[in-house]
This record gives sequence, C-alpha cells and structure tokens, in this order.
Amino acid sequence: MIDTAAVGALADRVLGPEHKSLPPAAWGRTAGEFLATAPALADFPTPLLTLDRAALAHNTTVMGEWASRAGVRLAPHGKTTMAPQLWADQLAAGCWAITLATGWQVQLARAFGVRRIVLANSLLDPVALTWLAGELTRDPDFEFYCWVDDPAGVRLMDECLARAPEPVEVAVVVELGAPGGRTGVRSVAAAHRLADAVRRSCHLRLAGVGGYEAALAGDREPGSLTAVTRYLGDLARLHRELAEAGAYPGPAIVTAGGSAFQDLVVEHLAGLADEAGTRGAPTTVVLRSGAYLVHDDGFYAGISPLAPARSPYPLRPAMHGWARVLSAPEPGLVLLDGGKRDFPYDLGLPVPQGIAGARVSAFNDQHTFLRLPEGAAAPALGSILRLGLSHPCTAFDKWRLIPVVDDARAAAPVVVDLVHTFF
Repeated sequence: MIDTAAVGALADRVLGPEHKSLPPAAWGRTAGEFLATAPALADFPTPLLTLDRAALAHNTTVMGEWASRAGVRLAPHGKTTMAPQLWADQLAAGCWAITLATGWQVQLARAFGVRRIVLANSLLDPVALTWLAGELTRDPDFEFYCWVDDPAGVRLMDECLARAPEPVEVAVVVELGAPGGRTGVRSVAAAHRLADAVRRSCHLRLAGVGGYEAALAGDREPGSLTAVTRYLGDLARLHRELAEAGAYPGPAIVTAGGSAFQDLVVEHLAGLADEAGTRGAPTTVVLRSGAYLVHDDGFYAGISPLAPARSPYPLRPAMHGWARVLSAPEPGLVLLDGGKRDFPYDLGLPVPQGIAGARVSAFNDQHTFLRLPEGAAAPALGSILRLGLSHPCTAFDKWRLIPVVDDARAAAPVVVDLVHTFF
C-alpha cells in the first residue's frame, strides 16, 4: 500500500538549520545518524512541537479496533499530517486507503507509492487530470477515487481525459452536500441527476457516494446532532436508491466521517457495508477521519465520540508545544517564546499544562501571553512549559520536521524519531 523503501529513505536526509528548532548538534548529520545519539528533548531549543510515540500507538489501536467492530474501513485524511511516515504506520495498521484534498497532495502520495487514494474533492485542474490519466495508465494497480458535485464538472473532466494519449477511466463519487454546508449537490434529487451525467460520460465511472457531515455542525448540541443525522440519512438513502437502480457498474464505496461525528456515521451508514456483494454490487463503507491519530487537548478533545467522557477506550492527545518563559513584566503575566508561527490557534489557544488555573489570553507571531491566577508565583525565567494544543491540521503545517518523544509526560523525554512533513 506504500513504498516502505521510499519512506525509510527519509532517515537518510541531511539535517540543517532549515529545520526549525533542531539543535546545531544535528546539522550535517542524517536523521538516522542524529537519532542514533539518543537525543533528549532538553537538547532541543524552543519553541518546539513534538509528537508522543506512546499516544500515537494508542490512538492507532483504539481507532482501528473501533472501526473493525463497526464493520467500516478507515481511509484517514492524510492532509492532517502530510507525513508519509505516519501514513505508512496507518496503512500497516490496516487502513484501507489514504484520503487527500488536492491534486498536488495526490502526486506527493504517489511519489511515496501509496496505492489506494481517495481525493475528497473535485479534480478539475487540467494539469492534475492529465498527470492522473498518465499515472493510471502507468500503474494498473493504482486505485483512485475523487468527488464530483456538478454536471459541468463532469463535462470538464470528461473533455480533459479525452485528450489523454491512452484511454482511461476515473472512478468518481457523487458528493452530497446540504444547504449551508460546503461543497456537494444540495439535494438527493440533484445527486441522482449528477449520477446520470456520470453514467453518460465516456471517461468516468460511478463508484459511490460521499460527503462531509462535519461541515454542518461544530458542536454536539441537540440541533447539531439532528442536522448531522438528517444528512447521513439522506446519504444512505441516495446510495440505496442508486444501488437498487443498478447505477453502479462495479463495486461502490459510501464514505463520510471527519473526527467529530464518526459515531453517527457508523450508526447510519455501517449497515450499508456489504463487501461480499450479497445485495448486488459490493459496497464498502469508508470512514475518512484524519485527526484521530494525533487527537488534541482542544477542539477534538471536546467533540470527539472517543473522548474520555464518551468512550471507555478514549483517544489521547499526541502533540504538544514546548515554550520557554521569556519575560514576567507585571504580576500575573508571563510571556513565552512560541506563537502563531509555531502552534495552532484557529480552533482554540494552547492550554498550559502543569500550572493550575493558568490560561493563554493572546497570541502574537512569536509570543504567548500566559495569565496566572491571582497570587500565583511566576515560573522562573528560562524555564520550559508544556502546552496542550488544538487542531492537528494547523499544527503540522508549521513544521518541516517534528521530533517524536517516547513519552511527553516523562520527567526527561527522549527523542526517538523525526517525522518529515510535506506542505
């Protein structure tokens, strides 16, 4: 499912000052050579983002077993990390595919030999479509799916693929959206018309239905859960109607699921899974959760069905920020050396860990404003604080190389790996 040799070769990349917060002792060495010195977390300058090996392994097991019990397949959204090393771990743990969001991301994944890819988006870029046609011709084992959500897009794809040197057929998934949502046709009736347009095309094959329920809600309040449930019911009905009409020429997928409402996706879609094809064309239900691997101490900690309050086997946060105390200019205020350039802030500010009652009140490019409870002593200048973070998607894109520690909760964590990202 992935070229392990290409992934392993990342250990041979030479490190240098272009890798943020890497100690000078690593410069000029390969990643493998530097790791052989067993560097301690204390050897790294701040600000720093780290991953936690124990938590990553835990989350992989929890999600894999949860999906297996539900009878669905996992195609984790690779855009969350853009890290082939982590994709390789996920595929080795049994994930069905890697999901991506842009044509360039698909090209990167193919450079690392990913064999089954779901592009959770329409692909209308002629440069990317031309490349895709060549890639499908070059490698018959490459399995690819992408979205369509408009008959005009179907025509654009068909016209572009018609210019390919060799005949090619692209598997497409009708994307069902909802009013107020993101992309996707806005009704089941419109989805049927779109499926008809796909069947009339010369270079596309109808391969399923899909969408993204989390575009409709950002919390688990009753109204939000109702909106998500209604949407998933429509998605299930669309698939049943297409299957009963014989609209699928071959195996089909039904795909949904971010990392916020995968419990509802399983409740309403898992029953469609019929990979043996006993009700006609085989159907595989594919869950595209991306944030589960890393989880967080913010948005997903509050909304995930696999949070401690909702599951006996919860996910654990596997990413942390580390920032140094730079200044304590007035009572109750401490300035840290990390900021927007280093840590995510779009779905919540970092959470200071180890100082009861402290909170982050503001973020600059390279400063964190830490507010202390009344009467609390400020941490010593130069000391390092661990920060819980929110939203993995906007944490990884700030770092080209991320150290992995054995256990972030240990008194003296050891760096056991270096994860390369590609953004």
